[in-house]
Amino acid sequence: MLKIVAIGEVMIELSPSSPDSTLERKALSYAGDTYNTAITLARLGVSTSYCTRLGDDTHSRNILTKLGNEGIETNCITQVENEVPGLYMIQNTPDGEREFFYWRSASPARQLFSMYGEREHIANTLMKHDWLYLSGITLAIMAAPARDYLFKFLSTFRNKGGKVAFDSNYRPRLWDNTEAAQNAMLGAMTHTDLALLTLDDEEMLWGDHDIQSTRQRYAPLNISELVFKCGANDVIIFQGDIETRVPVAPINNVVDTTAAGDTFNAGYLSARINSHSPLQAAALASRCAGVVIQHRGGVIDKDIFLNEIAQQ
Repeated sequence: MLKIVAIGEVMIELSPSSPDSTLERKALSYAGDTYNTAITLARLGVSTSYCTRLGDDTHSRNILTKLGNEGIETNCITQVENEVPGLYMIQNTPDGEREFFYWRSASPARQLFSMYGEREHIANTLMKHDWLYLSGITLAIMAAPARDYLFKFLSTFRNKGGKVAFDSNYRPRLWDNTEAAQNAMLGAMTHTDLALLTLDDEEMLWGDHDIQSTRQRYAPLNISELVFKCGANDVIIFQGDIETRVPVAPINNVVDTTAAGDTFNAGYLSARINSHSPLQAAALASRCAGVVIQHRGGVIDKDIFLNEIAQQ
């Protein structure tokens, strides 16, 4: 079985505890973009590891327990004394769209690949996987020298046969400026085999108004597979000059769009890792996203997820 490792940050999540968003009462859970993807990958039967830095507090221990309960390997996770994970809060609008509020400036994950003693151990552990998955948020929380180290590692990883999947996932507030974000995203895309993109992110970061503009920018990088997530519209996939469009089934009961893209990514990657076609991968990915947006929070109950996927 092929193995994938996701790199990023897990945070404490506070989400609305009822449909009435005016209530101050919140439900506590744990989430983060690549963490959400890792959880869903494991639920879909993929051998999955997670790489991050946590503290030694109760919440960090809870996160490790949850990862273990999902069957996710944690030997790429470093625990740091006297530190705690970051926190974010979700506020939903009536149509299920969301606004996020963050408290993460002191998160231990921000020191990923910055500590000399840790990063060599992490790199050696990462090298034991077949696929590596990261996002624009992974890049944004890291210091510039740490990103440079990561890019060098990605080059070595691919030269030894590994595959890299990347979701640009652009969040402007995490970056000092647009130019820094553009340089980092291009740095990651240079080492990417499968890119999972949204036109909204590309428009915010680059000013793109259509998918062809995005394709032209990345064409010199020779990325094997470009996947465009377009919300309720068709998924569009490019493999060289081959274009595949896959319709997305409508969802009438949208409650919370948090983690829709993360869950889509997991469905797509799980299918491609298991040698299914892009069409099959996009169909599964859309089903996964369709389930999670009918529930609150970034990671929904495992039994609910698996039962609803099985019914589709």
